[in-house]
Amino acid sequence: LHQERRKHEVEVQEKIEYHDGKVEEVLSDGRRILTYCDGTKKEISADKRMTTISFSNGDVKKIMPDQSVIYYYADAQTTHTAYPDGLEVLQFPNNQIEKHYPDGTQEIVFPDHTVKCLYSDGLKETFFPDGTVVKVEKNGDKIVVFSDGQREIHTAQFRRREYPDGTVKTVFCNGRQETKYSTGRVQIKDEEGNLILDK
Repeated sequence: LHQERRKHEVEVQEKIEYHDGKVEEVLSDGRRILTYCDGTKKEISADKRMTTISFSNGDVKKIMPDQSVIYYYADAQTTHTAYPDGLEVLQFPNNQIEKHYPDGTQEIVFPDHTVKCLYSDGLKETFFPDGTVVKVEKNGDKIVVFSDGQREIHTAQFRRREYPDGTVKTVFCNGRQETKYSTGRVQIKDEEGNLILDK
């Protein structure tokens, strides 16, 4: 309440009207507010370290003391923050957050807390809330690590499932299947599913 009362006590000390229709107000607390013909307002803090621009379409741009720039897009209800070190963060109305790093890496956090990382070398990693991790290499090879310890490998030549007990099942692109059990037993089936080896 005290702050609200102080806000109402701030007075316009000086008002300058320019030929182009722009109006500049100097407030008793040191802030400057410029109002343009198109309805855009620019507020400069007393210490001149922070600027807030409110556009007539509802967009708001803030330039912070550390030189980071926060831009709110009213129509999309999206906030884009650009930091001085090159990091850019986008926040969407569905709570999705995207981070774009200066090295080209992108990190997307989805509303369900799934995290997808896209690296500049082409590698893609997705971390699911249940502990599953999916890695996709630039060449398209995919490795899925499940929370129960199982692994799946997908390449152009085969699909392989590795179980925690050491069992490995491979299905080749021609349809041939090979299962190596942890006991040492090997089972091979041809492309039609006919058993051709079991020892």
